[in-house]
Amino acid sequence: MSKSLEEVNQSVSTQNKKSVFRKILAFFGPAYLISVGYMDPGNWATDLAGGSQFGYSLLWVLLMSNIMALLLQSLSARLGIVTQRDLAQASRETYSPFINYILYFLAEIAIAACDLAEVLGMAIGINLLFDIPLIEGVMITVLDTFLLLFLINKGIRKMEAFIIALVLVIGVSFIFEMIFAQPEMDKVMLGLIPSMPNETALYIAIGIIGATVMPHNLYLHSSLVQTRKFDRTTAGIKQALKYNFIDSTIALNLAFFVNAAILILAAATFYKIGMHEVAEIQDAHRFLQPLLGTKWAPILFAVALIAAGQSSTVTGTLAGQIIMEGYLNLRIQPWVRRIITRLIAIVPAVIVISIFGEGVTGKLLIFSQVILSLQLGFAIIPLIHFVSDKSKMKGFHIGKWTQIASWIVASIIVVLNGKLVLDEISGWLETSENPIVLWLTVVPLALGFLVLLLYIVIKPFISKSKATIQNHSPHNFKLRFSKFETYAKKNIAVSVDFSSADEIALNSAFELGGAAANYTLIHVVETVGALMYGEHIDDHETLVDEKLLEEYKEMLSQKGFKVTTQLGFGKPNRVIPEIVNAANFDVLVMGTHGHTGFKDLIFGTTVDKLRHKISIPLFIVKN
Repeated sequence: MSKSLEEVNQSVSTQNKKSVFRKILAFFGPAYLISVGYMDPGNWATDLAGGSQFGYSLLWVLLMSNIMALLLQSLSARLGIVTQRDLAQASRETYSPFINYILYFLAEIAIAACDLAEVLGMAIGINLLFDIPLIEGVMITVLDTFLLLFLINKGIRKMEAFIIALVLVIGVSFIFEMIFAQPEMDKVMLGLIPSMPNETALYIAIGIIGATVMPHNLYLHSSLVQTRKFDRTTAGIKQALKYNFIDSTIALNLAFFVNAAILILAAATFYKIGMHEVAEIQDAHRFLQPLLGTKWAPILFAVALIAAGQSSTVTGTLAGQIIMEGYLNLRIQPWVRRIITRLIAIVPAVIVISIFGEGVTGKLLIFSQVILSLQLGFAIIPLIHFVSDKSKMKGFHIGKWTQIASWIVASIIVVLNGKLVLDEISGWLETSENPIVLWLTVVPLALGFLVLLLYIVIKPFISKSKATIQNHSPHNFKLRFSKFETYAKKNIAVSVDFSSADEIALNSAFELGGAAANYTLIHVVETVGALMYGEHIDDHETLVDEKLLEEYKEMLSQKGFKVTTQLGFGKPNRVIPEIVNAANFDVLVMGTHGHTGFKDLIFGTTVDKLRHKISIPLFIVKN
């Protein structure tokens, strides 16, 4: 399995820093990319609704959510630092393919819901600041794909600097908003005492939790901490854990300040004068100037909203890439991934706004956050299991008290979500004209997800976890050879794709040819750019693949084999025959992943299409 976010993995050195401050600074950054997810436009909608309807009384929910977030993000960072695996990769190596496909599907739903909030938030900000119609603003948000591509090419540190700058814009904007609003501090303090006014407050509270503790952030953090290169000693890992916890504490407290500021702003302006129905961001923007008596209040509000949407969209893309690569071991260009994700969010936004008008955007934002909250259990529970596993964590597993706290947090979230689902389904059944349809569709689906949740909770307790996280990197091959006296094959081509199939394919090739044969490793770059531009493409995917192919060659050469490499571009079933037929090979060895049925429809059947096009024997090895 390839490294998480391979193009920036271990790209920031924390070693050889002359002062402690510089060393700490080298670790700072990942948590700020995480923190923007905690202050994205979805949070604004839930915070505004909570503040305008219930004043300061739901501030404690924000504080509780922030504490939950800090605990869970520290667990996520621990997983990435210790195991060098992100949450998606760890899940893929632990659960069955069927379970992983469901978990991947749920994670993608969470990404789409999050992106919907970002699309709507940015579009609303553009509309408020420049008076551009909302639907046109939604379409403009596609353009930030190119900004993301630019940032990725500049490296992770440049991206972190960009995000931190946007976070500062948001923070400064709300410092001024607080000065304008002049909230009642005694009521702010009372709002930190737990209370739940009514059922509507519970719905908004769950939305706040969903908007604050976000599933995709758990995947993202476990990957981003791997961008730091540090000594892989016990002391080095302990130091990395400590500095990343400090990073998370500072960044998430900044996010808490922004969320609290939005809720306090709504409470100090709208709730105070009896305007309890201000849940729409546009309404909040319109009423700020007359209520606070300054034109800067709505301008700063819109600027902060655009900054929040823009920063969130960058991190959402990275999370999508991590989830896809981790669960499916499938890599596509980040900009292609961004376009796909953004279109998934734009289409429902455009449809809903076109049919129901701009007045439903607040409800759509809150609904997206509730969807996020419903996905949380399916990310949190595997995470807790992984970081509690002594064999996986190599002595850095969490202690009993941390485990208890983690399971309490998971239980709170799952129970609240269960109540929400039960209430929603009950409401639908009571008001539906055809309840039988709901009984046959929605109810079985809800029960299915409940069974899945119970399964991922119970499975690690009743079955032995793998002793160690498997590592399929070329440096860990265990090459065992049959002791043949003579070998018939002298020139052998081996197709590699940097997956677990390579190990058995190379072992089989060496058994065919022994140490005296010549081996050519063939890899085909399949990105959209490679399909369009062929060998003239120069992107991250190609650079990473070239590097991995060279690592294969170097490692195998050191073991005494005569190895050359060949990089192709385009469709494997077309490119591999061209390479093979143009050279004097005796046999082509290929590993397969054993795809059948539905998986063949998704990934294609390269072997079937290829075997009729080559003029030499094809040796197929099933993984």
